[in-house]
Amino acid sequence: MPQISQLAATYASQVFWLLIFFGLTYFVIGRGMVPKVMDTVAMRDKQIADDLSAAEAARKAADEQEEAWRQRENENRAKAQELIAEAKAEAAAETEARLGAAQTGIDAKLDAAEARIAEAREKAAAEIEGIAAEATQSIVARVSGLSVDNAAALGAVRKELA
Repeated sequence: MPQISQLAATYASQVFWLLIFFGLTYFVIGRGMVPKVMDTVAMRDKQIADDLSAAEAARKAADEQEEAWRQRENENRAKAQELIAEAKAEAAAETEARLGAAQTGIDAKLDAAEARIAEAREKAAAEIEGIAAEATQSIVARVSGLSVDNAAALGAVRKELA
């Protein structure tokens, strides 16, 4: 069969071209494209590593800024609490002064009222003594028919009221 005899010649020719094609493909892809792809992958890996280190540095900077902000915020809160305490103390002192002034005024009015009451009490007691002395003179005159002078009647009334 002639096809079988041609097989060896055709087979050798196909193997030759196969080796040429794979060799050419190896040199084009393996030596030309793969290093470029590997360089691209290496650059990508380097870019990712750089981005990660930049992100880490940015995170650390943000943490430091946050800590500084928290410290400032705590200091501001402490200052605000101090201001509030000072304002409360000032208000308490002012209120105490006002209450003291009001109490002084009230005490003065109370003293004046007590003086008026004492004066009214003395006046009322004098009037009661006078009325009681007149009543005593009138009762003695009706009961016994005697006349008692005003000084004696007033003395007797004062003795009994004391």
